[in-house]
Amino acid sequence: MDTITHIVLGAAIGEVIAGKKLGKKALLLGAIAQSLPDIDFVASFWLDAARDVLAHRGFTHSLLFIALMTVLLTLVVRRWRGGQFLSVRGWLFFFGLELFVHIFIDAFNVYVTGWFEPFSHYRVSFNSLFVADPFFSIWLAISVLGLLILKKGRRSRKYWAAAGVALSGIYLVYCILNKYRIDTRMEQELRRQQLSYTRYFTTPTPLNNFLWFVIAEGPDGFQTGYASVFDRKQDIPFHFFPKNDSLLDPMRERKDVSSLLRFSEGYYTIDHWHDTLVFNDLRFGQIRGWEFPDAHFVFHYYLQDLGDNKVIVQRGRFAGWDREAIAAFVRRIGGVNGKEGE
Repeated sequence: MDTITHIVLGAAIGEVIAGKKLGKKALLLGAIAQSLPDIDFVASFWLDAARDVLAHRGFTHSLLFIALMTVLLTLVVRRWRGGQFLSVRGWLFFFGLELFVHIFIDAFNVYVTGWFEPFSHYRVSFNSLFVADPFFSIWLAISVLGLLILKKGRRSRKYWAAAGVALSGIYLVYCILNKYRIDTRMEQELRRQQLSYTRYFTTPTPLNNFLWFVIAEGPDGFQTGYASVFDRKQDIPFHFFPKNDSLLDPMRERKDVSSLLRFSEGYYTIDHWHDTLVFNDLRFGQIRGWEFPDAHFVFHYYLQDLGDNKVIVQRGRFAGWDREAIAAFVRRIGGVNGKEGE
């Protein structure tokens, strides 16, 4: 999730667990602990872009890191007279829960999370929640704002914190149900259209959980499309992208290519953009693809002009998002596709 969400989520959980004993310090400590796994951003200072995307949400988002940091943070606060507030068991629970919730909620995003590093490189991703979803975060933000205003010792503080966490939790359940509905619809559509596929992938589009980007992998490439939970018709118009895997053959031994192949989990295509070869990771969606089915993908890496790869994950995500584009996006969420809206 985004940084702000982790901060307000950590603060709210901190208040629920230890607000009575720590006062408003629980908000600060909870926000700090919840944010710690994202310390891996410092790797970007010395890693190239391809290796950096693989390093992010790696070891610092693993269960082993959580266990080690829980013990370390407990030792630190105990040395700073933390024993007068919570017992050793209390601090272990406080920090352990905050850190675990971080990697747990991150696993619901499309960006894969390395729970089992360094023992296994398998990455976890439930693809049910966009990395920044205001419908998930707003309840926590309101809750924390109220907690900052309310005085220490007020009984209502506990209810404010619990309400924020509970409402976000309910929304997460709603997102999981949407995922199930879209997956079921995807399977039905692939059968109805008699499209051959080996696997499929569904994930929410930016800032919402109502419009979903869907991918089906076939023998030579990928069928992509969009499906809204509010669609009046259940059919999904697909657009085909060839994989062009053979274009990658001369450079498969390169370290950056190896990192990209491992990170993409096979959901990639190779394109020629003018005179440049481009690696696309399809899972992160397209630039306004609900309007333009053949639009470029937001995760694209230039295989020849390496100097242009400083940022590759969300490149161009909101390019061209003027008033008309936002209106088109809202219409598509509401179940009106481009042709119906004309």
